[in-house]
Amino acid sequence: MRAVLTVGHGERDRLQLDENFPDPQAARDEVLLRVAATAVNYHDIFTRRGMPGIRIPLPVIVGSDIAGEVVAVGADVHAWKPGDRVLVDPVFRDGQRTGMIGETTHGGRAELIAVPAAQLIAVPQEVSLEDAASLPLAYGTAYRMLVTQGQLVRGEKVLILGASGGVGVACVQIAKLLGAEILAGTSSPAKLRALTALGADHTVDYSREGVVDAVKRIYGKPRVTGGGGVDVAVNFTGSDTWRDTQRTVTRGGRMLTCGATAGFDVITDTRYLWTFEHRYIGSNGWSVADLEALLGLIRDGRLRPVIDRVLPLAAAAEGERLLEEREVIGKVLLKP
Repeated sequence: MRAVLTVGHGERDRLQLDENFPDPQAARDEVLLRVAATAVNYHDIFTRRGMPGIRIPLPVIVGSDIAGEVVAVGADVHAWKPGDRVLVDPVFRDGQRTGMIGETTHGGRAELIAVPAAQLIAVPQEVSLEDAASLPLAYGTAYRMLVTQGQLVRGEKVLILGASGGVGVACVQIAKLLGAEILAGTSSPAKLRALTALGADHTVDYSREGVVDAVKRIYGKPRVTGGGGVDVAVNFTGSDTWRDTQRTVTRGGRMLTCGATAGFDVITDTRYLWTFEHRYIGSNGWSVADLEALLGLIRDGRLRPVIDRVLPLAAAAEGERLLEEREVIGKVLLKP
């Protein structure tokens, strides 16, 4: 089969297309899938660059967002049959393994993949496999952060930083579905227009205005006595954006985070934490229930994942370049 391997840590030249990689075989508790699509995620880039303290077996086929069709099942698998359309939950949840598919084991940048049957989720006929492949790492993360953990409700004002990336776009769409008022931040006029089209009520261009000034202009300065600011701030950037984000949140409001793409060593001004009675809520990944809820939203016509473009498997390096240089809005998919 054809597969793209990450053969070592470094630049994008560490990605190699293998035209004759051995076909995987399904173990007794596994199914063999023909991959319909796999998404490119920053996690793939972090794996290629190397993550401090995390050892990844190399070479590895990355790609954790995977949807496809069952072509064969192991001897102990009875819940699935050839022809079934499925989404893979890439996280190992059996307590016996750590990490996830596309990181510590081979992933979706290949024509075929063998995965544990316990990690499959049925894809409704109304949902395309491309849309399904867009879900776990971006939409699953956003859904859990906003809904399961953050409990965002209709009428709340929410600030979303990094709103034009995969998780950010998903946050904008989900927040709109929930009836929130959205202030979305990004760094180019074209992306601002795209976010407005997706439902953002207000936008801020970081290159022209700071988020604190934008929140003060739109909602007023947060006051210890109440009023002003946003009810919820989404910050998965970290680094030096954290302290400014604190200054945008109203009394009794909350900050949500699912990562720290620009740096985890943040400065928290504890004066804002106690005087404004803020709540800081972390969110880690997604659950199967989160993914099933998202598939239901797509099936019912309430959500359509934003797919910036679909590339052939051989263009995996170009897909990573697009993400690294921030030239996309939403998801980039690879199709074997």
